[in-house]
Amino acid sequence: MYRQGVGIVLINTNKQVFTGRRMDMLKDVWQMPQGGINDKEDRLSAAYRELEEETSIKPHMISIIAQTKDLLSYDFPENLSKNVMGGKFSGQQQRWYLCMFLGSESDINVNTKDPEFDSWCWMDPEELIVQIVDFKKSVYKMVFKEFSEKLNK
Repeated sequence: MYRQGVGIVLINTNKQVFTGRRMDMLKDVWQMPQGGINDKEDRLSAAYRELEEETSIKPHMISIIAQTKDLLSYDFPENLSKNVMGGKFSGQQQRWYLCMFLGSESDINVNTKDPEFDSWCWMDPEELIVQIVDFKKSVYKMVFKEFSEKLNK
């Protein structure tokens, strides 16, 4: 069973992607904001909430440009599936949103109430593909391919 979720591709005016370095990984792993959908919450509301929870970026600081046509899924590796979220899910199924950041960098703060990232930066999508954990690579490639027309500089 897949956990239902969302992902956010937040870009700046240079078409670079917001990436956060996960603080719960043993190695240097960077990813885009993502998370699950709460009960009685629609996907877009979940995307706004997750972005704010992980980056302090409020909904009025972004503009939604596009969303993935289909839900995209990935499986957790076997060594993680028993430990992640109490072993209830085999992976995640997500809708991804491409958003333009309208705020200033001083609006971004990853030192939140329940932080997931210990630092952040802007990366080119190709660079992020190298930095993401292997089991998420295929989804990231699909997301960047679907949004490629809007991401090309």
